[in-house]
Amino acid sequence: MQKVDLIISGTSLKNSNSLKRIVSEQNLFETVLVYDKSDDNKSFTQIDFGDLTSSKSLGSILNTAKSEYLLFILGFAKVEITLESIKRMLSIAEQTSAGFIYSDYNEIIDNKVIKHPTIEYQLGSIRDDFDFGNIVLIPRKVFEDEIPTEDYKHAAFYALRLNISTNHKILRIPEHLYTQEPIDLRKSGEKQFDYVDPKNQTVQKEMEKAASIHLKKIGASIRQGNEINFSEIDNFSTRASVIIPVKNREKTIKDAVESALNQDASFSYNIIIVDNHSTDKTSEIIKEYSKKDERVIHLIPPQKGLNIGGCWNYAVQSKHCGAFAVQLDSDDVYSSPDTLNKIVNAFYSEKCAMVIGSYTMTNFEMKELPPGLIDHKEWTDDNGMNNALRINGLGAPRAFYTPIIRKIGFPDVSYGEDYAAALAISRDYKIGRIYESLYLCRRWEGNTDSDLPIEKVNKNNFYKDKIRTFEILARQRKNKNE
Repeated sequence: MQKVDLIISGTSLKNSNSLKRIVSEQNLFETVLVYDKSDDNKSFTQIDFGDLTSSKSLGSILNTAKSEYLLFILGFAKVEITLESIKRMLSIAEQTSAGFIYSDYNEIIDNKVIKHPTIEYQLGSIRDDFDFGNIVLIPRKVFEDEIPTEDYKHAAFYALRLNISTNHKILRIPEHLYTQEPIDLRKSGEKQFDYVDPKNQTVQKEMEKAASIHLKKIGASIRQGNEINFSEIDNFSTRASVIIPVKNREKTIKDAVESALNQDASFSYNIIIVDNHSTDKTSEIIKEYSKKDERVIHLIPPQKGLNIGGCWNYAVQSKHCGAFAVQLDSDDVYSSPDTLNKIVNAFYSEKCAMVIGSYTMTNFEMKELPPGLIDHKEWTDDNGMNNALRINGLGAPRAFYTPIIRKIGFPDVSYGEDYAAALAISRDYKIGRIYESLYLCRRWEGNTDSDLPIEKVNKNNFYKDKIRTFEILARQRKNKNE
């Protein structure tokens, strides 16, 4: 069994009894490198104080490490691991020659041990928030070969992982090899917007740089797509359609429909509500609106079991759909009567196939919630179509030039359908952006993503990674054929 160097935060070492015991035995670790300033750790080799996100810290590790393998304990959480688990990781590393190994783990929440599975890494797992847990193992030779040459303050370990993924296997061990106490106890719905928080802007720019370099290396980087001349616009009897897929939203559908009806548009528009076989009073409410106002089109798909993507396909393929199809979720509202005007005008001014706006997070009573405005200003004309592969969403409301979205379509799922369509559009066409709030996104107990169990979070993340995998393969093929 090869010896291993341990790279660990002082906080984790101080708080973990099992780590203290294993380190004190000194029967496996050749060198212990400690980051995070702590007077208790003078007996170990210190690397640059802070975390492992800087190029300087990775350089210090490379210059100090001696063993064939490097075991990283990431972050500052309390982690408990056994000697047998470490040996298990080393054994698999030797058997497989993988370049980066991680595992499932346990979490202690409210004094209860909860199983925390991770997900398999794939080509599209390039987002910087991929959950590897707190312990990863990297062969020293791989670390040396793939350490980024760029000078990063925040994105060095992320860039290292991307570099490793291009030439080596990133391998998951589906065994719960250690236990950790999470530091961030927020609900899943509260964590998902961290990457658009203005205070994280510097970090995000570095992450974008690392992701962009990676996409160029693997032949998946693209340029901004083609502009649209709107030659087919006169084929539509209506200029725009507000699309509302809905199922069992009797509590919110009235607000959504009223918001759409109250748009002060300078062009003709209608509201296509795809009622996905609601079993509460939603259908009755829609029928009443359709009787009162001919702009309200009540569609019920002939087949049951459609997801949100399928409902969107049914709407945009309908003869009622206008030249521009504009999103409105059944529990959200437009922020002003001028939203539709701004979106349609953006199509013309930007000559784009899709427009993405910005929205404000609110509670059910429409009072603003942190982080407030979600504007996705990380999007740029030069690189937004590439950076889109790194992040988990592109914003709302979303609107599509109907001839294009009819060709591309949506996957029939209820999570990631819009993201998949946006990535496909950005591959060949220009996307326009509006950075002012057009939309109020209400968070309430009925939201499907307000607080999810780990199994659902994993399922969603795996699917979006799969979407990115499909898209990266498509972009590689596109670049080869150009």
